[in-house]
Amino acid sequence: MPSFTDPAVARKFSDYAPALRSKLLKLRALIFATAKNIPDVGPLRETLKWGQPSYMTTETKSGSTIRLDALPAEPGGYALYFHCQTNLIDGFRQKYGNKFRYEGNRALIFNETKPLPESELNECIAAALTYHLKKQGSRTPIGELINKSHR
Repeated sequence: MPSFTDPAVARKFSDYAPALRSKLLKLRALIFATAKNIPDVGPLRETLKWGQPSYMTTETKSGSTIRLDALPAEPGGYALYFHCQTNLIDGFRQKYGNKFRYEGNRALIFNETKPLPESELNECIAAALTYHLKKQGSRTPIGELINKSHR
């Protein structure tokens, strides 16, 4: 997993309770590993956006921003956020149904006491990181993007 290059992001992670920090660091590692496995994504920029660790494909502009954070109103809860004006969550809901807990059209919700569905989550992250890629002049369907991440 890459070291922190933004001191503000490092501080944010150090502020989380240890059990929650461990889960959020696991999400962070999965985001970076997924990006590394998709050549069209390029390097990620990690920064704070709205006070949350955020991951952007600023060099290639291939994807939509992904954010993560604790859920203050839910002890042990944390989320992976996607841009609410995309069809990402709708696609995840269609493909995975109740495999995830959703918050509207913007987040996947988790709890520190439960394991992450890593394989499915990898596909969701891949879909977000490649959201803006075009194929033959039109947006590539989310199912194709998810399947492309496993090739």
